[in-house]
Amino acid sequence: MRRTLLFASIVILTLFAWIGRPSAAFAANPPKQVLALYETGRTSQLVIVSDREIPSVLGSISSEGIDYYAEFVDQARFRERDYQVAFKDFLLSKYKGKTFDLIIAMGDNTLEFVNRTRSELYPGTPIVFYASTPSPRRPLNSTGIVGRLNLAGSIALALALQPDLRNVFVIDASDGQPLGFDNEARTQLRSFGDRLSFTYFTDLNRTVLEARLALLPPRSAVYFLVYNRQGLVDHMRPNDYVDRIAEVANAPTYSWVDSTMDHGIVGGSLKSQKAQAQAVAELGLRALRGERVDGIPVVALDLMVNQVDARQLRRWDISESRVPAGTKILFREAGLWDRYRTYVLAALTALVTQSALIAGLLLQKRRRRRAEQQVRQSAAKLRSSYERIRDLGGRLLGAQEAERARVARELHDDISQQLALLAFDLDVLRAESPLHRRHSDRVVQGACDRAQGLARSVHALSHRLHPVRLQMLGLVASIDGLARELSTPDLPIMFSYEDIPPSVPEDVTVCLFRVVQEALHNALKHSGASHVSVHLGISEHRGLVLTIADNGIGFEIEDAWTSGLGLVSMRERVESVDGRLQVFSKRRAGTHLEIVVPLALVPVRRRAVAAT
Repeated sequence: MRRTLLFASIVILTLFAWIGRPSAAFAANPPKQVLALYETGRTSQLVIVSDREIPSVLGSISSEGIDYYAEFVDQARFRERDYQVAFKDFLLSKYKGKTFDLIIAMGDNTLEFVNRTRSELYPGTPIVFYASTPSPRRPLNSTGIVGRLNLAGSIALALALQPDLRNVFVIDASDGQPLGFDNEARTQLRSFGDRLSFTYFTDLNRTVLEARLALLPPRSAVYFLVYNRQGLVDHMRPNDYVDRIAEVANAPTYSWVDSTMDHGIVGGSLKSQKAQAQAVAELGLRALRGERVDGIPVVALDLMVNQVDARQLRRWDISESRVPAGTKILFREAGLWDRYRTYVLAALTALVTQSALIAGLLLQKRRRRRAEQQVRQSAAKLRSSYERIRDLGGRLLGAQEAERARVARELHDDISQQLALLAFDLDVLRAESPLHRRHSDRVVQGACDRAQGLARSVHALSHRLHPVRLQMLGLVASIDGLARELSTPDLPIMFSYEDIPPSVPEDVTVCLFRVVQEALHNALKHSGASHVSVHLGISEHRGLVLTIADNGIGFEIEDAWTSGLGLVSMRERVESVDGRLQVFSKRRAGTHLEIVVPLALVPVRRRAVAAT
């Protein structure tokens, strides 16, 4: 039992010792404490970039990383002495009892604040700063980076891109905040002398500024330094307003910091905020590793990089050949190889893979060609059969018309003549019968009437079978006569024509007359229309055009093609002369027929005939 208790005690003590090791290691090597002070607001692009880059570099100091804190100086109130005292007290109160291993001061205003409060605000903590003034006042136990702004570089690039540039409009409006751009810009840009005329927009509100930018004179450019005025746009960051400026300005826009790229500017000599943050972080890493910062010299870095936006070059029609050597061209459309490299490689792989199948494909191709040849031969036979059937149909229609003509002649020349003689004899008989005059008169009168009626019917049938006027008077007169014969007070038929040549081929004449005849009979019997119109004319590009329309009850076209022979016979007739028939009709919407027969004719003087 004692041995068991002793063994259990040893295991428990070992377990507690193992569990306590991480806490002991954490206590021996706690995370480094870093405070970063910015002169801009939290939403500034510099803060966004720095908060990403600086902790990433400093975090490599140990496996526990760092505790990173950031505070922001209110630039609008920075010059107020009471505000600086209040901000110092705020930091001391907020971080009371916390010991920082490093303080980072980003910007000239922040460095000035640290210099004033050095004796009270963490006096022994190493400081790494970034300043843009050439010779900043260096606090005790500090080192830093000096990156002087080269505001003239963007104008030099603008001159290279726009050789005819004469006017530059500089935007530097910040509600009186101590950014120092105005004086610095005027000093640096003075070097361009008489080559350029500079206009500074420093106190314009948004509405006036945008109106001025929209009406800039030719050969101009816009140089954006800063625009941070009250009432700009709610919740809009100053850099985001560059989009609006570039949109309304009628001239290319340039800038000095890379955060404005992809916001509509052409480019410029732009300060790299990423390089700035990384350079400060590298110095801070040396301080965290125990190197005395007073022994690290202040480094002057050129953070300006010439950059242009290829999309804006195209927008302002600026050739890339004007871009100076060494300038970064961003947002350029990828070349064919860069864009389609994956697809090209995949295609080559597929091509190599398919090469093994080429022999089989060639064999299949030969078989396919043989099959296609057989199909073409079959199609040719079908086409030949169709042409023969079409020719046969045309000949049948011609034979039908010839037979109709023969029957019409027989009716007219024989039966009609005999009936006429019968009527004549009956008239004579009536005149020569003195006896039984009353009875004989009635019989004879009835016989005469029937004979005359029969004669008229036979005569009409003769004309319907083959109207003589079609050959003697032509197509227009025949249709006109047909319209007059079929017109009634309840259903007037209007016929009009124009530009009809003096002679039309006989087969076309017969075809169109028969179509009109069939259509008018259908309208009289089935349409219930109150008006029918027939028009015959010439279309320069299409040929002879015949239209027949009524305002009747209409019909369903699909049903008509399958339920009757009228439309079918019309189409066969029209197709026999290489024509085209179109039918338009709906229930209660009337019917419209259009027949087009290709015909090379010479138009004549316009005429018009109407039948009622």
